[in-house]
Amino acid sequence: MFKSLALKVPQIKQLWDDRTDLLAERDMLRNKIAAGVVGKNPFLNYESTFDAIEVMKRHARNDLAPLPTHLTNFLGVKIDPRFFPGILDNAAGTVEGIPIPANWHADIAEWAAALRAVDLAHNTFRVIELGCGWGCWLINTGTAARNAGLSVKMIGVEGDLGHVEFAHQAMKDNDFSDKEYRVIHGIAAARNGKALFPIVENSGATWGSEPVLDASAAQIAEAEKTGGYAVLDTFPISEIADGRPVDLLHIDIQGGEADFVKSSMDDLRKYVRYVVIGTHSRAIEGRLMESMLSAGWRLEMERAAIIGIVDGRPAISVDGVQGWRNPQL
Repeated sequence: MFKSLALKVPQIKQLWDDRTDLLAERDMLRNKIAAGVVGKNPFLNYESTFDAIEVMKRHARNDLAPLPTHLTNFLGVKIDPRFFPGILDNAAGTVEGIPIPANWHADIAEWAAALRAVDLAHNTFRVIELGCGWGCWLINTGTAARNAGLSVKMIGVEGDLGHVEFAHQAMKDNDFSDKEYRVIHGIAAARNGKALFPIVENSGATWGSEPVLDASAAQIAEAEKTGGYAVLDTFPISEIADGRPVDLLHIDIQGGEADFVKSSMDDLRKYVRYVVIGTHSRAIEGRLMESMLSAGWRLEMERAAIIGIVDGRPAISVDGVQGWRNPQL
């Protein structure tokens, strides 16, 4: 009798695991239906291993009051409309609801993947954002972590000096102290070196600039002569992270993400627990899949880049999102 029962234990366990997975899928679908997001909206075409909408709802605050000078988002983050002229011109004095399926800035996939990293953190939440702009994902996830009772350490890397100034102002607006964050005016790369970054007249209207990596001596001399590019230092993840584990690395580097991930994989595996990547082409998405899967990472969130077709070629209209978890950490 006992021998017969023992033989059935693995089968019972498998049935129980299958039941748990089906219940989780049911709950995720119920959340989508309850939120009214079941339909043809392209931002609903994501796949995740966790309940993305539940995560966003759990982090949303219901005690927010409007501020006359700022837009306040669902986490309680205060955003100065001058960072986005033409987009947030009339947004001051408003409080945004949960961005389901998306808002002016990001969609379910990116919000949920970033907040997932917060949920997995313990005691202190450490986040690095490459191409941090005004400190967007530093402040959003840092605020969510603070709301959850965690201490925070935020590190941003940004090539545009105007955006660096925005980030310092946004940190101040959201009551983060100098001890809780650092913004590096530079470029992330696989190794130390020099890069060129375009100098623009209106930082608030320009968010897609790309660096020139491994700049030659001639390129650097030309940049210094013409003043069209800033000559910046490049920093590897190991140096940016101060040799310590990172709960979230957010990467949005305007088309350089696949090359950066491949060349920095040793550092990523050693220091980073969770990566959220903004992707800028279907080709890049495939290269990222190949690099991350072969290195043993687990995909937890994916929404492909949304494209149009112009003159017979794919044209990106909205960046894609990938969320990866490092099982080694």
